[in-house]
Amino acid sequence: MGKLDGRVAVVTGGARGIGRAIALALAEEGARVAINYHSSAAAAQELVDAIRAMRQEQAHQAGGADADAEVAIALQADVSNAEQARGLIAQVIERWGRIDILVNNAGITRDRTLRKLTDEDWLAVINNNLNSVYYTTTAAMPTMIEQKYGRIINISSYVGQAGNFGQANYGASKGGIIAFTKTAAIELARYGITVNALAPGFTLTDMLAKVPENVQEQIKARIPMGRFGKPEEIAKAVLFLAADGDYITGQQINVNGGVYM
Repeated sequence: MGKLDGRVAVVTGGARGIGRAIALALAEEGARVAINYHSSAAAAQELVDAIRAMRQEQAHQAGGADADAEVAIALQADVSNAEQARGLIAQVIERWGRIDILVNNAGITRDRTLRKLTDEDWLAVINNNLNSVYYTTTAAMPTMIEQKYGRIINISSYVGQAGNFGQANYGASKGGIIAFTKTAAIELARYGITVNALAPGFTLTDMLAKVPENVQEQIKARIPMGRFGKPEEIAKAVLFLAADGDYITGQQINVNGGVYM
């Protein structure tokens, strides 16, 4: 028996990187997982297949029946679009009858100094990273309130706490997530819904891989633990909040190797 047996989870931006690791961690503990993607259809389907295979193996080792084929699904939606983001949540509720865990992970960067930042760069990041959290949360709330249960986990960033050169749009979006999390937590606590934010530091993802190697070394020198985080380490913190954080709400948990304290 997993800690999340019978639970339904949605992970936005779940096909790759941190989102992929989160989806796997939730599924391993028994949750059904809806993996949202925007353009990474192949990666999302590969993850669905991996989760199904993992659950089949778990069932085999437990000596039980084969796992339900619908332990994971991939759903395309641009969560920066209000209609599509809310439609994503509606699809999951219609398909599985409930939503217990919402992980708002979708995020993009368009890094430029303020002198070079365009309105398009600003809005693209704010819409994708911050507005999407509002859209999906408000769509999931009515069902979670009816259930008297919900776990909303918003993926912020240490950049939303400390700032970072060339990331005014990204920092504003991630700082906004932290502020939104606190208010949502206050309003939803009476319904058995917890709302928390996770603030990763520099993590080994495709986004970080694009940074030149010499710059990566400079970044590592700023991290007390002397290395980048792993997506699986972020996923462990999400799993803790989803499965065991019953009396934790309105908090930001830093998983950053000490780069911001």
